[in-house]
Amino acid sequence: MLGWMSAQSTETKRKPDVTGALEGASTGVMTGLMTGTRVATAMGWRKIERLGAGDMVLTFDHGMREVTKVTRVRLWRGEGACPRRFWPLEVPAKVLGNRTIMRILPGQAVMLESDIAEEAYGDPFALVRARVLEGIRGIERTPPVGDAEVIMLYFADEQVIFGEDGALFLCPSSRDLIARALDGDDSLYSILPVHEALRLVDQIESEDTCSGPATPQDIGAAVAA
Repeated sequence: MLGWMSAQSTETKRKPDVTGALEGASTGVMTGLMTGTRVATAMGWRKIERLGAGDMVLTFDHGMREVTKVTRVRLWRGEGACPRRFWPLEVPAKVLGNRTIMRILPGQAVMLESDIAEEAYGDPFALVRARVLEGIRGIERTPPVGDAEVIMLYFADEQVIFGEDGALFLCPSSRDLIARALDGDDSLYSILPVHEALRLVDQIESEDTCSGPATPQDIGAAVAA
């Protein structure tokens, strides 16, 4: 679970980049998982770049599910240095329940768990874009190294999968919108709008600051680029 652990709050204030397309642009991507990310599979924890169509991955709501498609692209494919809006967020160890430093793309959807979310939405689990966490407890953007690559796992339907560093990530459906509409598909998951996600995170952080270090139950995350 992704949680506001015992890390102390920093003086850094959040200045989230809320401009540009959430899904990236023609030369860069903002969603997906960085190579090296390990996820829970039928064969144990495996690096995401080693997975292919047909592999079974553990999901948050539906147990083991088959990967139907995998894409692999460079994070930045344009000329010159990668623009800041595409930079991944670097999460210090233990801040979000992660054992080691973790890097998440700004548009990747992650799932937070908190009592505040349950009070506001009737569900303790809420999906937010990782970008809304920028500036919280040392979470900052960092330029990608070299030809950084991004992997996207697809399933027959949207799924939330487990990352080894205590995070849960939302992965998309491989079916196109027309097929999903014809099948009467209603997505199980919805991502909070940026303004609502910012408010939720601010409320959680404010409560934690007043009450002292939080436990994993105060805010856990099922993280998603």
